[in-house]
Amino acid sequence: MHAYFNEHLHKHILKVIYFSPVTDFEIIDGDAMSDEIVGELCNACNGLYNTLAERGMLGRQCKKRSAILRTLFRLIDVGSDRLNLTLAKLILALNVTGNNLLNICKLVFKISRKASNDTLFLNGCILDSLLSLLHCEDVWSKGEAVLYCVGSLKLLSGNAALSRLLLSKGFIGVLLQLSKRLMHGPSTSVTAALRNIADQSESRLSFLSNKAFSTLCLILENHRSDIDICINVARIFSKLSTYTECCHALAETPHCCSLFLDLLGKYSRKQDLVVRLLFTLGNLTAKSPEARERVYEEEGVIDVLLDLFQVYQETPSPPEQFRAPEREDVLVKLIRLLANLAIHPTVGTALAANTLCVQLLLEESEELVVNAVATINNLSFYQGMSSVVRAQHTHISQLLLKLLLSSSMDAVLEATCVFGNLSQIKDVRHFIMQHKVEQYVVTLLDSKTPDVCFSACGVLINLSADPDNRAMLRAEGTVQKLIDCLCDFGPQDWHLATVVCQTLWNCSLDGELQHAEELLEILWLYTDRGALQWPSDDGVRQVQEACWELLFLPVAERLRQRFHIEDTTGIIP
Repeated sequence: MHAYFNEHLHKHILKVIYFSPVTDFEIIDGDAMSDEIVGELCNACNGLYNTLAERGMLGRQCKKRSAILRTLFRLIDVGSDRLNLTLAKLILALNVTGNNLLNICKLVFKISRKASNDTLFLNGCILDSLLSLLHCEDVWSKGEAVLYCVGSLKLLSGNAALSRLLLSKGFIGVLLQLSKRLMHGPSTSVTAALRNIADQSESRLSFLSNKAFSTLCLILENHRSDIDICINVARIFSKLSTYTECCHALAETPHCCSLFLDLLGKYSRKQDLVVRLLFTLGNLTAKSPEARERVYEEEGVIDVLLDLFQVYQETPSPPEQFRAPEREDVLVKLIRLLANLAIHPTVGTALAANTLCVQLLLEESEELVVNAVATINNLSFYQGMSSVVRAQHTHISQLLLKLLLSSSMDAVLEATCVFGNLSQIKDVRHFIMQHKVEQYVVTLLDSKTPDVCFSACGVLINLSADPDNRAMLRAEGTVQKLIDCLCDFGPQDWHLATVVCQTLWNCSLDGELQHAEELLEILWLYTDRGALQWPSDDGVRQVQEACWELLFLPVAERLRQRFHIEDTTGIIP
């Protein structure tokens, strides 16, 4: 082995000295050295590594270890990043400790700071050496060297290709185990590296298999006073919570909602943190009914959320001045969270009864009014005596009237949905007819969009329940438009077809209905199971048939039996 070392490695040292214009080896300029010589030195180091590995002489087993290390450390002065990474791999394999280990980790960190060096890490095996260093049980004994090692990996994980390579080497598991050992020590670089690798969509399986969410919550718990660590972890959660399986795993993590709300209260003016925590909570409450109730059950949650609402709705004075896009981003995420919470009956009833909550939503800026009205829509389902939405129906109706004239179809749809709920109130129905809102709602039936037609029918059902309104609705051409909707969407959307038939039923309660013959022909066809074309996919067909039989058929048959038309063949039942 010693002969191999002298023959192959020392030979290249002599070449470096011979070809260099200086005679002091320790100040040889690596930039002036040819790539060919650097390549030969790297090959020699790799050959030595392989020989030592084959003979089981890595670590501290080699008798000439000290001599080899002295020569390797002198080669660092050549100043080539490529050569230095090759040297670092070999030196780490010889199990250096103390200052030698620290200096090598500092060297690797320095090289990793240059993005142009990323390819060197892709082509070499130094990553395995760094991960092995972090994987050992006695990381505390390695002191500052571990921090430089983690710092290097944090920087490298910002490169997508290196991030995927690290992921394949079990990087997430290594970092999570390391974070447990360093739980009360510095974790900024660890969480930053995890944040970077969470950008890879394939990382979610590794996060799940390593049960990362409880560890990350524990990191938040122990480092809640470190805003950088909190933001790193919040960014990880915001990325992973977009995946359903991760969302459910996080929702099942004990005390996660409590922790998020505590941080929202503590750092209400740290926009970077607030927006990510709200986004995560919004994802949880969108996909998990249990999460909605768990969030609401946290003590003081409504106060925390409404305080945030007020902080970002107002325009604060410097130095806490938020730029408009930042404020809007927070408010969008916050309103979405409130809308999701309102889906739960208990939570929705409580929010609908909260005067401040409703007032803040009604006072929202024009840019966010669609999101605010979407939340009002959810709250409008709960119309008990305590409902502030019900109590302020006039104010809300005036706001909705403006939205109906918007060029945004999203705004129109949300406004129509709220009118569909509020039109159960007699005064709101009077408001709609008084301001000719019904004319606009009837025109929405021409939209050829199922969601819009469905929302329009929600309003028209309630309006046509009042005898005084039916003649006016028929005069607007409502019946023909409803029949057209039934013809266009019936076989594709039996739920919409059901609502259309219910609206037609109300319009005909006083015995008058135009276009009855055309309607009966459609109903005759739609109530004949054998005459309908069903999807070829068995699962989709089962759902459609169930909807047709349970929802549409009873309403359609009742409507069909109300009318009898004579033709040359007799009575069509």
